[in-house]
Amino acid sequence: MKVVVAGGGSVGRFTAEQLVAAGHEVTIIENDRSVVAEYAENEPSVKLKWHRGDACDVAVLAAAGVTMADVVASVTGDDEDNLVVSLLAKQEFGVPRVIARVNNPNNYWMFNDMWGVDVSVSTPHLITSLVQEAVAVGNLVRLMQLKGGKAELVEVTLADNSPARDKVLGDLLLPRSASVVAIVRDSRVLMPTPDMVLRVGDEVMALITEDAEAAVQQILIG
Repeated sequence: MKVVVAGGGSVGRFTAEQLVAAGHEVTIIENDRSVVAEYAENEPSVKLKWHRGDACDVAVLAAAGVTMADVVASVTGDDEDNLVVSLLAKQEFGVPRVIARVNNPNNYWMFNDMWGVDVSVSTPHLITSLVQEAVAVGNLVRLMQLKGGKAELVEVTLADNSPARDKVLGDLLLPRSASVVAIVRDSRVLMPTPDMVLRVGDEVMALITEDAEAAVQQILIG
């Protein structure tokens, strides 16, 4: 897989290094000459390339190989830059998957498909979700937004009074736009099957669209 990462800071470098370790070809776009010189020279890699330039420039994106990229991840420390890069990657180059970092939580609402963002990553929102996931029982916790907020990965820990308690998963009549993707039981991840019986304490993870949220809450929470 070919990946272009916009932003050569600590987040961009770590992301790129992890992807290279997984066998992917990665190009980092960074505008700071000193950063490019330091890391490109000291950490040479066949699969990790550096390209100096402003990632908000169409010509720079083209020269960095965005035309052939499977994924573009814009992870700079500036939300405006991340939005511009995302929009260009999607509209000008038709990149299949665009991921953007959200630095200011107040800007989270803008990171949607209107700006070419398929997945937005906001550290404050992620931390909040993880805290809720650890302590909340009987509540719907949003773990991640996908497709600019049109789809969500959510989690519900079944409480004693859950309508789904002791019910067979296939009998829950979930809406068509909702699908249970995993169940965590006693620290084990279980693949859901239609004949699986849900228990109190099960962490039910589901991929849903916005219009299905109310129905899913009613079925799993009541």
